[in-house]
Amino acid sequence: MGFIHTKAELKWLNQELVKIFPFVNEAASELIKASVEPVFEQYKSFILASLHFSKLTLGTVAPQFTGVEILESDDSAITMELELQWDGNPNIVLDIQTTLGISLPVQVKNIGFTGVLRLVFKPLVAEFPCFGAVCCSLRDKSKVEFTLKVIGGEMTAIPGISDAIEGTIRDTIEDTLTWPNRIIVPIVPGDYSDLELRPVGVLEVKLVEARDLKNKDLVGKSDPFAVLYIRPLHEKTKKSKTINNDLNPIWNEHYEFEVEDISTQHLTIKIYDDEGLQPSEIIGCVRVDLADLQPGKVKDLWLDLVKDLEIQRDKKPRGQVHLELLYYPYAKHEGVSNPFANQIQLTSLEKVLKTESNGYDINQRKNVIMRGVFSVTVISAEDLPPMDIGGKADPFVVLYLKKGETKKKTRVVTDTLYPIWNQTFDFVVEDALHDLLMVELWDHDTFGKDYVGRCILTLTRVLLEGQFQDTFVLQGSKSGKLNLHFKWMPQPIYRDRERDQ
Repeated sequence: MGFIHTKAELKWLNQELVKIFPFVNEAASELIKASVEPVFEQYKSFILASLHFSKLTLGTVAPQFTGVEILESDDSAITMELELQWDGNPNIVLDIQTTLGISLPVQVKNIGFTGVLRLVFKPLVAEFPCFGAVCCSLRDKSKVEFTLKVIGGEMTAIPGISDAIEGTIRDTIEDTLTWPNRIIVPIVPGDYSDLELRPVGVLEVKLVEARDLKNKDLVGKSDPFAVLYIRPLHEKTKKSKTINNDLNPIWNEHYEFEVEDISTQHLTIKIYDDEGLQPSEIIGCVRVDLADLQPGKVKDLWLDLVKDLEIQRDKKPRGQVHLELLYYPYAKHEGVSNPFANQIQLTSLEKVLKTESNGYDINQRKNVIMRGVFSVTVISAEDLPPMDIGGKADPFVVLYLKKGETKKKTRVVTDTLYPIWNQTFDFVVEDALHDLLMVELWDHDTFGKDYVGRCILTLTRVLLEGQFQDTFVLQGSKSGKLNLHFKWMPQPIYRDRERDQ
């Protein structure tokens, strides 16, 4: 069944809404003020010390329903979706206190809203009105437009304040009201905790590095750091360390995020330039849909940064960020091959981390140190850039672990852009989950050597798969690829045991 869009069919509903809107305005204004102000505290930017309503009325213009649809559901619920449009004239004034001690009265004007309101009536009961509660949310990220004006002043007086207020408002709307988030309104007395949003799995994120970041400093280079989140709550947001004066930073930092709806949620990454006491300036951002991840499979991504996630007008290069993602559900999902199930042969990592409940014990995982022997076979390279006058090169490869001191080196293969080495090197790794393999390709010269490019690789995939072979693009080079084979021979231990030794 599709949306009903005929005005005549919805005319009665909109007429009734116009009649009752003055009463809705009076009742909802105090309710919104009481419920939204605490939420603002969770989402406010670090520039804002506090954010409160000094005035709040919804005005005289009622929203208009432009479509309605009843979705097919199971026997325990009825789901209704209402297309909603509101070009309102509310009177909203925010009392803003900045961390600099400045107080600003800010008026929110010219509000426009277009979206789909989702109402889930659940559970169905044999008692009037025949449903126990209503779950309210916005089906998708809705179009919300508004302008901000400082009463008796200019918004530009404090750099970054407009973006901070706007970001707080938008994050509050999106993260508290947009599906799968929901507001539960009990109708019939009862326990409806089962309707609340609950974690269904964990997303492991390794922030490896970034490259070719846009320089935001006039003198020197940017000092980049990253902010990552699925939900933009302060306690659920992760921040990396700052790498000073570097447009190709290596972070090698690991984070874990709870996932509540794999089909609709996404991971957001924002890269900033640390400006010290001044507000940090954004270099670029990117978003990853979690629905694109296969449970239990490592996904290695190089992602292009953009200026704005919503408006893709600026196409100028802003650099790339390198991520490694691994999602695993808490339990077996219907229709999804569960790599942690009993009938599938487990790797050594999974055997250590697996619990009797057919999932991973997160607390146990944090206590595991993956120690073992890591074998790297440098097979060959292809399509290398010419480095000599004759259009050839004399390439060799240098390998080392980020946390180690020992460097391994292949032999030099002369006069070729397609060298073959087939040399294997072993590394004793103390903490494989948090180390990186650095692979550098150099050109040998009579009086020295010239840098060609590099690959930076995590060890997560070989930990999970035991061994694999793949081709990797050389970073920092005009062309070139490396063909490598990896093998892992584990000796996992627990941190508690290590301390006892």
